[in-house]
Amino acid sequence: MALYLPMGAAVAGAAGSMAWAVRGRSAAVFGPSVWRGPRHRHSIALTFDDGPSESTPEILDILAQHRVSATFFQIGANVERLPEISQAVCQAGHLIGNHSHTHPLLCFRSAAFIEDQLRQAQEAIETHAGVRPTWFRPPFGVRWFGFGQAQRRLHLMAVMWTVIGYDWKLKADAIVRRMRKRVSNGAILCLHDGRELRAKPDIGVTVEAVRHLVPMLLDQGYKFETVSRLLCPTT
Repeated sequence: MALYLPMGAAVAGAAGSMAWAVRGRSAAVFGPSVWRGPRHRHSIALTFDDGPSESTPEILDILAQHRVSATFFQIGANVERLPEISQAVCQAGHLIGNHSHTHPLLCFRSAAFIEDQLRQAQEAIETHAGVRPTWFRPPFGVRWFGFGQAQRRLHLMAVMWTVIGYDWKLKADAIVRRMRKRVSNGAILCLHDGRELRAKPDIGVTVEAVRHLVPMLLDQGYKFETVSRLLCPTT
């Protein structure tokens, strides 16, 4: 029996390392990736995934009310469905990032498939919003072999998060409590203004959470910045 224990431990260790490489927020095994900004500045980045959706304007209204900036990682197919909302995000001064074209789970996919997903989203966003993203967030936070090559060819940097709100399953007050406990200088906060490819998704809890979270963090002295400004403050 003793002969098999080291092998079992090695297999378990390899599996754990692979899981971290695929989903670990600080991992950069499959390509360059960031998950937070500098800790010496009292600034944070609020980000939204899966949009645009029919409810994105509600988020934009709250952000405009408090004069804060955010980053929206948009799905190419949703941009094609709702181009005017994608344009509105850009026109309001927010940053648009790439969140793939159809939001597939990209592990066990070929390098060509991964690159095609990112390229199609790039083209959809550039065509309809007039900007070409330099940041992307992988669907479900999952990275895989081939990401690094796609990033180099499309000039994209991966962005994970410091804290995620689980706003697709938690109630608004729980989202706010979770994020308030975990926010810190340089944090990248992840919420969702859509629900993958669903039309007219119910994001009421997200809207309500943002309505409370933004003024709360402003009162704590945090400055809201886009991912670009947070990570590259001199640009």
